[in-house]
Amino acid sequence: MKKLKHFTLAAACFSALLFAKDAQAQTVYTVQTGDTLWKISKQHSVSLVQLKNINKKQNDWLFPGERLLIPPTISASDKDLLARLVHAEAKGEPFAGKVAVATVVLNRVDHPDFPNTIKDVIYERSGGYYAFTPVQNGTIREPADRESYLAVEEALAFRGLGSGSLFFYNPKTAKSNWLRSKQVTVVIGNHVFAK
Repeated sequence: MKKLKHFTLAAACFSALLFAKDAQAQTVYTVQTGDTLWKISKQHSVSLVQLKNINKKQNDWLFPGERLLIPPTISASDKDLLARLVHAEAKGEPFAGKVAVATVVLNRVDHPDFPNTIKDVIYERSGGYYAFTPVQNGTIREPADRESYLAVEEALAFRGLGSGSLFFYNPKTAKSNWLRSKQVTVVIGNHVFAK
């Protein structure tokens, strides 16, 4: 019985140590005068919803000096890949359309019917074809412009707040009746977004 008590105490101490070390590894941000949750989420490329959840915020109030935990963000390589997809898919589209294209990828990552990483969503295959035309035709390898990177930042901050779009298409070129049967969430520029 005595050994069991020592073992339980040791396990509890070890768990507490691991938790404390993990908490130290998280990024902590100190709120400055004029900060908003939206501004902080964009600055750190994290979802506003995640930022509020991790800090147990029921409202948008912030106080200078308040310390906020910043949720993990996506890697630089995933951000670059997503920006290249946005650039290839939405070249010539309005900024809102570029944000919406990036949001579709993030929504798929969060949806149980799709892969759970940005890279796997972008390179997903079905019936011998890639889900996104730029992967199929190779334009995904072209460098992204600054606006595409800004659109990715906006989509990351916006994550979880949109209408849940999982698909987009150009009605002038799309041939899929299945895709056209999906519920339209918004039309931006030459793209129809749907879920």
